[in-house]
Amino acid sequence: MNERESIISLREQLHRHNYNYYVLNAPTISDKEFDEMMHRLQALEEKYPDMSDPNSPTQRVGSDLNDEFRTVPHRRPMLSLANTYNLEEVREFYQRVSDGLHGQPFQVCAELKYDGLSISLHYRDGKLVQALTRGDGVQGDDVTANVRTIRSIPLVLDSSREDIPEEFEIRGEVLMPWQSFERLNDERSQAGEDLFANPRNAASGTLKSKDPKVVSQRGLDAYLYYLLGEDIPSTGHYENMESARSWGFQVSKDMRLCNTLEELWEYISYWDVHRKELPVATDGIVIKVNSLAQQKALGMTAKSPRWAIAYKFQAEQACTILREVTFQVGRTGVVTPVANMDSVLLSGTMVHRATLHNADVLEALDLHIGDHVLVEKGGEIIPKIVGKEGTENGKRKTENSEKSEYSEKSEYSEKSEYSEYSEYSETSDDKHPPFRFPFSVFRSPIHFIQRCPVCGTPLVRGEEEASHYCPNDLHCAPQIIGRLEHFVSRKAMNISQVGPELIQQYYRNGMLHDVSDFYRITHDKKVADSVARSTEVPFERVLFALGIRFVGEIAAKTLARKFKDIDSLMSATMEQLLETDGIGNVIAESIINYFASEENRALIERLRQAGLQFTLSEEQLSTHSTTLQGQSIVISGVFAHHSRDEYKRIIEQHGGKNVGSISGKTSFILAGENMGPSKLEKAEKLGVRIVSEDEFLAMIGQE
Repeated sequence: MNERESIISLREQLHRHNYNYYVLNAPTISDKEFDEMMHRLQALEEKYPDMSDPNSPTQRVGSDLNDEFRTVPHRRPMLSLANTYNLEEVREFYQRVSDGLHGQPFQVCAELKYDGLSISLHYRDGKLVQALTRGDGVQGDDVTANVRTIRSIPLVLDSSREDIPEEFEIRGEVLMPWQSFERLNDERSQAGEDLFANPRNAASGTLKSKDPKVVSQRGLDAYLYYLLGEDIPSTGHYENMESARSWGFQVSKDMRLCNTLEELWEYISYWDVHRKELPVATDGIVIKVNSLAQQKALGMTAKSPRWAIAYKFQAEQACTILREVTFQVGRTGVVTPVANMDSVLLSGTMVHRATLHNADVLEALDLHIGDHVLVEKGGEIIPKIVGKEGTENGKRKTENSEKSEYSEKSEYSEKSEYSEYSEYSETSDDKHPPFRFPFSVFRSPIHFIQRCPVCGTPLVRGEEEASHYCPNDLHCAPQIIGRLEHFVSRKAMNISQVGPELIQQYYRNGMLHDVSDFYRITHDKKVADSVARSTEVPFERVLFALGIRFVGEIAAKTLARKFKDIDSLMSATMEQLLETDGIGNVIAESIINYFASEENRALIERLRQAGLQFTLSEEQLSTHSTTLQGQSIVISGVFAHHSRDEYKRIIEQHGGKNVGSISGKTSFILAGENMGPSKLEKAEKLGVRIVSEDEFLAMIGQE
């Protein structure tokens, strides 16, 4: 056998050994023998570069490429499943299926719902050719290079199999096993880096990494659960997945065909208990009608198939002891109380801290140091205290409960999205010690603080707000750090080479005082180049990046299109701001106050000198129109010419407003294929006009 033939032979052998080790968990050679074969193949591939193959086993380790992900349309929409936490709703689903099939007998396939990131894998001639994330369901990110590093995903299938279609798509979930998750967080802890909240976040962040080498080192796994194509082997979903298993895909062995509702109850009841024994995170059961013909007969709504549903397990609770309460300051100055407790195992991770959200929630819980508290994870992600042992969990609410629930979502999402500098008071120097209630004050009641725990400024709470905040936004360290992190984030200036750790390092070294200092960095070429590219970011994102209190991504877009440039916005009156669609008193006052500050105006001038975009581009100005001015538009269905996100942008570009639900105030519905029947029925009832994709494009003057 010559060396070129050896390359082909080694690849075949290594693919087989990968499958034996990572899927079957039954290796037939030692690690040392595997490594020796891999090294020999690497050497031969270097010697014969013309024999390169992206699906070679050597590519499992990843390359140094860090290209941006390109967005690719799905051949078939990846719709999400309708969720239920109620067994009675599962019964109702079962009955709807029976009614929809007019009494025909049917089977359902019950499967574990893995808690990871949805993926679509495309194979042609037995080789992996493309891997896409779910994205918005219509299009996803091409993550093929990263997926090739996941060892349980076959790159090349057995060419001797005659039942493998020439072309097919298989969907599943990329996830991080508990063992990999714990190892990764141990490494990050030792390095002083932020920990991942749960395996799903870790898997998602890893798969979207721009460095495949990082992906290859983190131990991702994948379970596949749906086969699609023109020439798939069977008319049954369960049977197709068994075929996929025989081709080399990792398919759960815990799927079960159920002929009756009672069998389905047994399956759900069993896994509600035993899921904790699995090596990966699960958060429910997926129930699918097994027959593909019956699936087709039942059809889809605009958002989800009628032949499948996801039953989500109830959030797991645990009891532990409250030891102390600390108060954290966020990017916008919001102060959040955080419970520090004895560590307890919850949904597969050790939990020792939980958000208490705001003063209303703190008062409603009536907590004391030393209380035995009940903790659960909201959505299996965010730890929160729901009550004390012996009380009705989570049922004691104040009259401000609606505002409290809103605050729970908005403030915690702020921390998770921007890696908020909330740990500052616990990790900073002696100048800013943490504010906490010590355990030594046993059984003492917990009260919300009156002053900022970092800078000492008296806290403020607006009449319509659930949270207290520190108004010292220009000189309070966590707020400064938070704004710096927000400024570089992906949806803002997207300065990819600057992360939270580097920002904190630069801030402590005196290199960063405000966001304009980024544009003075010269000692690190990678950082400087990344910062320089941000000067091309459009005006609406620059406005969002400034971090004006209450001005989110949507409000920034609206304001940019209304006022066209920063100078017009800075000089806008309260009346002019309130004339802007979607801008109310709270946002308008915040904008007026922001630009009333001489320090903020000076910052704008420094950023202008650095070359940032403070006006709409010529292209934006030329394509902007008032064709849809004053019209509220609902988008529904799947489209051929543009994605849903693109249509939302086009509507805003022409002066229209995107709304999520149909009402008597809806101007019209932009309807694509598979518009939901409930929306259609409501539109007809309210007399709301239905506009097709082509009609809409003609309306705005596009072919």
